[in-house]
Amino acid sequence: MLDRALGAMAALLLFGLMSLTAVDVVSRYIFNWPLRGAFEITELLLLSLIFAGLPLASRAGEHVTLDFIDRALTPTGRRGLRRLIDLVCGLILLGLAWRVWVKAAKIGAYGDTTEVLRLPISPFVYVMALMVAVTAMVHFAKVAFPGPDQVAAPSFDPDKTSPT
Repeated sequence: MLDRALGAMAALLLFGLMSLTAVDVVSRYIFNWPLRGAFEITELLLLSLIFAGLPLASRAGEHVTLDFIDRALTPTGRRGLRRLIDLVCGLILLGLAWRVWVKAAKIGAYGDTTEVLRLPISPFVYVMALMVAVTAMVHFAKVAFPGPDQVAAPSFDPDKTSPT
């Protein structure tokens, strides 16, 4: 369910970015009438898109990984290492979410807004904090409920492949 909700949100944000850019380009170069605040809206939509995709990437294991230790470990060792890494990532992300939440509160207290449209910035920073916290929960769920896809695969060995 999380995948569908965040995937739909990311798709809507990406469609909004695409539509905004298309309208801005057409209105700017054909009608000589750029959209006021289009750059600001693009920044805020892009920020939201990146942080909406963060839990999805973590859940799917699509982040950057290094597997130089995997060759020396047994399958049980790889599972244990994966769970330890997910636990550490979850703890770090939870701490990061807390710090971003504190920053959002400060931004809200200052009343910071965007330059042109005067949109409040703090709601977007709160969304960032929430998405980082959701990502931490994804890592904790991977520790508590490891799936068969979470067992690190044996490393690719170029010496054992046949040339094609």
